[in-house]
Amino acid sequence: AIIIPSVTGLKENKKEFHIYESTFSDIIGIMMFYFLTGKLNPAEDSGVIGFTGNLILTIVIALVASYAIIMIFQHIKGNVKLFLLIAVLLLLYAVGKKMHLSSLIIILIFGLVIANMKLFFQGKLVKYLDFKKAHHIYHELHTITAETAFVVRTFFFVIFGLTIAITSLFNLNVALISTLIILSIYAIRYVLLLIFVGKDVIPQLFIAPRGLITVLLFYAIPVEAQIAEFNQGILLFVIIGTSLIMTFAMIYDKRRSTKAIDLAKSRKVGSVSWKAPTID
Repeated sequence: AIIIPSVTGLKENKKEFHIYESTFSDIIGIMMFYFLTGKLNPAEDSGVIGFTGNLILTIVIALVASYAIIMIFQHIKGNVKLFLLIAVLLLLYAVGKKMHLSSLIIILIFGLVIANMKLFFQGKLVKYLDFKKAHHIYHELHTITAETAFVVRTFFFVIFGLTIAITSLFNLNVALISTLIILSIYAIRYVLLLIFVGKDVIPQLFIAPRGLITVLLFYAIPVEAQIAEFNQGILLFVIIGTSLIMTFAMIYDKRRSTKAIDLAKSRKVGSVSWKAPTID
């Protein structure tokens, strides 16, 4: 909700890193959240083996459904098919929830398949793909998804703002706990980036805002796992703090890039006369 629209100006490799990181971290985080909350009810707890089997079954169903949707929808000749596609995706999501599968994984895999059709349709499957028609579906879906996501996150954050008392931000205890949480986020992130990315960690280090998924999961915490003394202002403080840090990091990186480009342009490219060496 926050990262993907914000990193469009970064270099291609850094932008790609943030898109995949934010997508997978959200989905894996949600899966782990429900895996842990499921342990609160032993009757519904399937354990690690059940969780793994559920994940494998989800991936298989998602791949089969993705291939079927693309092959069917590319042959629909009517102009009104985009909302039909969205309705089918919503149906898949609902069926996944009903079967206790990871519905977000189903939607994610469909997105990966339709965005990388040439990769998934290889060998004998190539003859079943009309790339031009299928790519048109992808383009329309991409546009409406981006616009809908903007509306959803805007509306949700307005509702979230109405539920939080702004005075909690000025509570010393809230500020102290929130600051420690924010510091722990960036400390852990710095170590992981050094291991997997290298020393070039700016601005990736500071692009770690907490937002829509954090709020959704907070309100999904079962009653028996809630802490009565927890101040919701901590949640708001962390969301605002990490978002501001990301904003300043993006501004700094933009200025740094602009400065480097201006410096390169200011250096004139010269030439020297070349003379063939003589042999004594």
